[in-house]
Amino acid sequence: MVTRIVLYSHDSIGLGHVRRNLAIAHALSLYLPSIIHEPVSGLLVTGQSAATSFPTPAGWDWLVLPGITTGVDGYRPRHLTLGIDTMTSIRAGILRVALREFAPDLLIVDRHALGARRELESALVSLRSTRPECAIVLGLREVLDRPAVALAEWRAIGGATAIRRLFDALWVYGDPRVHNAFETGEIPSSLLNLAVHTGYLANGRPIGHVTSDSEPFILTTVGGGSDGHRLASAAARAIAPPGYRHLVVTGPQMPDAHHAEIASVAREGTSILRSVPDALALLRRAAAVVCMGGYNSISEAMTTAAPTLVVPREARRQEQSIRAAALARRGLVETVTADTATPAFLSAWFAANVGRVVPRSTVNLDGLETVAVLAAALLNSKQRVREPAEVQHAV
Repeated sequence: MVTRIVLYSHDSIGLGHVRRNLAIAHALSLYLPSIIHEPVSGLLVTGQSAATSFPTPAGWDWLVLPGITTGVDGYRPRHLTLGIDTMTSIRAGILRVALREFAPDLLIVDRHALGARRELESALVSLRSTRPECAIVLGLREVLDRPAVALAEWRAIGGATAIRRLFDALWVYGDPRVHNAFETGEIPSSLLNLAVHTGYLANGRPIGHVTSDSEPFILTTVGGGSDGHRLASAAARAIAPPGYRHLVVTGPQMPDAHHAEIASVAREGTSILRSVPDALALLRRAAAVVCMGGYNSISEAMTTAAPTLVVPREARRQEQSIRAAALARRGLVETVTADTATPAFLSAWFAANVGRVVPRSTVNLDGLETVAVLAAALLNSKQRVREPAEVQHAV
């Protein structure tokens, strides 16, 4: 018997949603089989083809939807010359067929309950009626946005009634002592009895090996890089303290012209890298860290004791600013605006902070293991129809 899992993320901009799901996939593969006494196999559904460069756990594969992105008028196709209604129909059709044929025992939807432009809704409704033994979870990062914006989004999809009709549980990937989205009003209070705060999806992320280097370094990272040009450019022109190198990772989604411009202004002793084989392994060795305020960057930084300066994205959503402020109030990070993060400011911050130790043991960072325990409980609560794993015979 094999337990089948689907993790969905719509992925219009950046890699944040799919990276969170990928961390969950690795955790479920690591922890779940020993709890439920069955192997697991899964599909990672994404709208970012770049995500397929990340290694998956054994027994998992990617399902890449035709890409969409956002503009001033909302969603639009990333590459295809189609209208957005046609693109939505294509993506919705792929999702319906994939969920019907894969027949998951567990489906975890990241952030957008009904998908981009409700593309997941018909598949969810069908799954509910034809496979009621499938457990369906809405997974939310710990910060959504300004409460008024978040609540408008809930209303647009039918509010708590729609969530209760389609989902068995709501997992909030954070520590409510840092930020509680129910108390701020970002999540309707009527969903509280469906919800569990898991802790940050931090400890237990896969980490590779980076060759030991005796020379200490400062790390600046801007996530996927699609909106990190300003911070990376300022960091490249900052001066690292004597005896320290400075690594600036611009990310795989930063436009080539921006990456080249940043490389052209970099100070001596500063290396500009498009990507690294294992960012988390590098992060664990850094003497100080500068990053944006995305969920994954923060979760990974929190697993270290390195001083961390967060320069949140301020366009579109206010999620990163809210997260950075909440963490700073607890003394876990420092945060400044992009206007403040000039090369001179960053140089001074480097000099004052390299090598300082920041304890973070007071925060729940064990969300990945908790998710596996919660998944096992949900699976066990369902009267599942078990099918033997398919056997392929050599011919």
